[in-house]
Amino acid sequence: MPDLYYVPGSAPCRAVLLTARALNINLNLKLVDLHHGEHLKPEYLKLNPQHTVPTLVDDGFSIWESRAIITYLVNKYAKGNPLYPEEPKARALVDQRLYFDIGTLYQKFSDYFYPQVFGGAPADKEKFTGVENALKLLDTFLEGQKYCAGNNLTVADLSLIASVSSLEASDVNFLKYPNIKRWYETVKSTAPGYEEANGKGLQAFKELVKNMMKK
Repeated sequence: MPDLYYVPGSAPCRAVLLTARALNINLNLKLVDLHHGEHLKPEYLKLNPQHTVPTLVDDGFSIWESRAIITYLVNKYAKGNPLYPEEPKARALVDQRLYFDIGTLYQKFSDYFYPQVFGGAPADKEKFTGVENALKLLDTFLEGQKYCAGNNLTVADLSLIASVSSLEASDVNFLKYPNIKRWYETVKSTAPGYEEANGKGLQAFKELVKNMMKK
């Protein structure tokens, strides 16, 4: 059974949990205490020199970055599963959405929101606009199709919904975009074990934000 080093509130960690649930893969969950620097201890740095979460260890093989983990899980344990299609064009589109998530949408959200939560910085209007522009792109991607990479649920949806749901903790109203709103409700109702894999962690993230913003 693979070990997953994780933090429940983390969107990337929730993406891995969603994927594991969709593939019916059992993970040995290992909570990492970031507050007390557990991710900086030598034993963790041996697994992941970047000292980030999530980190997956599978039979001595260590891999981090959630989008690498979720595609690895399909390739290793469920090859041929439509969650990560093998047809080159279909897979390329899923990959593009995954890269859009990490390089644009989640990055823009992190740049805007996390300085407010963890550094007490004021909201930056320019960075807020960056988040809005990323959401407009996602809304465009979703035009005329059920999911973000076509009409089948894929790992791109699981990664993106972990990111997009995190916006619930912020002042960004992503539900004003009609295609995103429709997609959001669709994935929540069709992703296996959504509440357990993402909902609970999202609530933990909201509580963290609430407590940090009080300081």
